[in-house]
Amino acid sequence: MKSSESETSSLYESIVKRILDVTFSGLLLIVFSPLYLLLSILVYFKLGAPVLFRQLRPGRDEKLFCLIKFRTMSDEMDAHGELLPDSERLTSFGKFLRSSSLDELPELWNIFKGNMSFVGPRPLSRKYLPFYSEEEARRHEVRPGLTGLAQIRGRNALEWDKRLALDLEYVDNISFKKDISIIFRTVVKVFRRENVVVSGTGSVGDLDEIRAVRRPAYLDK
Repeated sequence: MKSSESETSSLYESIVKRILDVTFSGLLLIVFSPLYLLLSILVYFKLGAPVLFRQLRPGRDEKLFCLIKFRTMSDEMDAHGELLPDSERLTSFGKFLRSSSLDELPELWNIFKGNMSFVGPRPLSRKYLPFYSEEEARRHEVRPGLTGLAQIRGRNALEWDKRLALDLEYVDNISFKKDISIIFRTVVKVFRRENVVVSGTGSVGDLDEIRAVRRPAYLDK
């Protein structure tokens, strides 16, 4: 029985999951096209150009890809020509985009291209790569997701150790049933605006800063 379940899970992960990703991301890109246009206009007039934020993130097997989102911060600078801190450049409109997850909509293109999946560990900054344990680095064995197990258990309000542990729990237990459950619960959380800590306004902190403090000195030799 376990062997049969394992084979079914493997088939889903290797073939069916990708087919569903391409099909539904393509449909949603078409359905949401008027919303993309509206948000692009609003971002342009409220925050300026470019409308999209692009950043290299590690994906499956730690291969870098260009993540795209709607920008949420302005380009305001201080008297010395340096960008102001994130918290000062993040406008109320930008906070709304983040808390509502509307800034994530362009990632449907990443899903369609094959860089991401609807469900999987969130694609995090590449600066975090040296700070994962060997076990935690296994989060890159699968495509990163638009949402994931960590997002329905607390979103970005979770402490890093718990968040990464949930990523591994997902990697080891991928199934169609679990993915459907995660997507449904994500939609509920987004509409309820639950467990959201908007980056730049008092988040749990950056992984590299937290673990640089904990990191034993002998590891840097």
